[in-house]
Formats: sequence, C-alpha cells, structure tokens
Amino acid sequence: MNPVARLTAGWLIGAAALAAAAGSALAEPPAGDRARAERAAAAVASELAQACPLADTASEAALTTCRSALYGDSQLRRHLSKITLWGRQVSPDRSLKETNLTQFAPDVLTGMYIPLFMFNGDYKVQWHEAEGLYQVRLRTAFRNRLAPGQFPYPFWHEAQKWEMYEHANELILWWDTKKAAVAAAQFTVHGANPPVRPVARAKARVFDGGWTWTDDRGRTQPAVTAFSGLLRDDNPFMTQVDAAYRTFALRLREGQCMDCHVPNNPDHSKRLVLLQTPVHAAAEIKRVLKSVLDDRMPRDEAGIEQPLDKRAKAALLAEGAAFDRVLDLARQWEADREALVAAAAPARSKSGAVGASLFRSGFAAR
Repeated sequence: MNPVARLTAGWLIGAAALAAAAGSALAEPPAGDRARAERAAAAVASELAQACPLADTASEAALTTCRSALYGDSQLRRHLSKITLWGRQVSPDRSLKETNLTQFAPDVLTGMYIPLFMFNGDYKVQWHEAEGLYQVRLRTAFRNRLAPGQFPYPFWHEAQKWEMYEHANELILWWDTKKAAVAAAQFTVHGANPPVRPVARAKARVFDGGWTWTDDRGRTQPAVTAFSGLLRDDNPFMTQVDAAYRTFALRLREGQCMDCHVPNNPDHSKRLVLLQTPVHAAAEIKRVLKSVLDDRMPRDEAGIEQPLDKRAKAALLAEGAAFDRVLDLARQWEADREALVAAAAPARSKSGAVGASLFRSGFAAR
C-alpha cells in the first residue's frame, strides 16, 4: 500500500447532500425557489450564448474568447458551488450517487472544461424528483477538432468517453435550491435535440499512456494546464510558482499520488480528485494540505485512514505550503493588475482608446 494513494476517498464534499436527495422522490420546492433557479438559468444561458457561440469546432480563437469570459467574474462562475461535481451522463436512469464524477473548483471548470462546448442560448429548467434538484438543460455542441494541447487531458484515453464528448447535445447543470448554486454539471448525449451545430467525427487519436507530454518545440502539454495559461507572461512570480510546483509534484509522485489521482480513475472512485497537471494541482492545493494536516489521507484499500509517517507528512506539508504561498502571491498580483486595468478603462474609453484584454493567455485571477 503506497502512502499517499487514497486522497480522493476523504474528499466527498457535496456528495452527502446529493446522496440524501437521491434516496427518494421529493416534491418540488416553493415557487420562489423555482423562480431563483429560472433567473440563474436565464443569466447563465444568455452569457454562454454570447461568450461561447457556435463556431468552427477547431477554432482556438473561439475557445479562448469563451474561456476568457467564463473564467472571469462570470454568471456561470458566480453560480457554481465551491466544489462542483463534473462528468458525463452515461445513462439518464443512473443517479448522481451512483455516477463516478470528478470534483472541481470553479477555476478548473470555467477555465478548462465548460469552454470546450458552444451554446445557442436554448435551455429549459425542470424539477428532478429523484435527485431533489433542478436541472438546467442547455443545448450544446463540442469543439472536437481543437489541437490536443487545448484539452485538459487526452479525453480519447477511453473511446466511449471521447465519443460521448463528440456527440454531446446538452449540458446539464444540477441546481441545489438549499445552496442556491450548481452542485453538479454533466454533459450528455441523451438530450431531446441534436447538437446545436453538426460535429463531424474527428480523426481518431492514439493515447500513449501519458497525461502530459512535451511537444516538438519543447513546450509542456496540454498547454491549457500549464501556468503560462493561468498567469500573465509578465507576472513576476511565474518562475517561482513553476519551481514550487515541480518540487511539490515530486513529493506527490513519491507517494504515488499520480497512480490514483488521474483521469482513468484506476481506483474507480465515485468522487475523483485530479492532481496530474499544474492547474489541477493549483486548484486543489488547499484541500490537499488540509487533508494531510488532519491525517484524513491517505486511506488503505478498505477506506480506513492511514496517516503518513512523520517525515513524509512534514515534507509534503512543507513543499505544499511553499507552493500555496507563492501561488497566492501570483494570484494577488493578477488581481491587483486586473483592478488597475479596470480603473483605467473609463479614461481610455473617453479618449477613444481600446483597452487591452485582461485575459491575454485565456486566464486571469479572480
């Protein structure tokens, strides 16, 4: 049994609420709750249609525009839970409790996953009695002809998964009335209508077993998961963030974390946490540290907590804390820069100048 291989088992944030709701049919909440769900759905659907409209399925420019809009202070981001479950809807009859889903922070969902879809603004809101949640069902289509490095990992590692992405016709946002937020999101091929634009099957790609790789120009791929996509080129903390991550990643690998917290989900976890790329790890670092500090991970094959030995725990906490600190500094610099640009925008607008995009690389800090 490796010492850091069962991180996911301790992280079931949001799962308890979903499991309780799925146990029996529940009556629809009062009209006021539905009205709130309808308002949120309308705002998100309108935003998605404007920021992520129908485009060529290979257009990186369209992807970047969509990503830039959603990753910022977007309606979608505002309505996501702090940890939102994500995945495919294999069958409409399978409950959320029974479905393997991945836990994502808003950074990851709005920056790397939702922008892979395009929208036309069509949606509907319906109550799902078995789950005790509203469904916001948005018609969609998938950008299947992007360069491999624009996907957060090789979706084609599993043929069925890639096929479902290619043929997706709806995005389902599961709205929790108690939290007034999206608890889970799924893409599905089981919508009533075809995709919002035709999606011809892309040439089959071969998965070589690597979640990350270096291209022929020496760049780390997928590019969308690198810090050069998360931070501006002139961020003074870029080098430090990259160095701190590499050291922290070594500690994770020493514990064989990358054997478990990877997209093919070898342990068949119902609530997976991904750590295999810089951006995935950056989104989860605070939860990693808390779990290690509280001895809630790792766990053995039976799911019983089995804390790290003192030396390994101290090393992981030290390197993880160093990564977390410099990442916070980098994000704060981004936020300060964004505030300065926003403050200067009215003056530039009056003078007729056009302000530079806040999202040069497709990402910017909140």
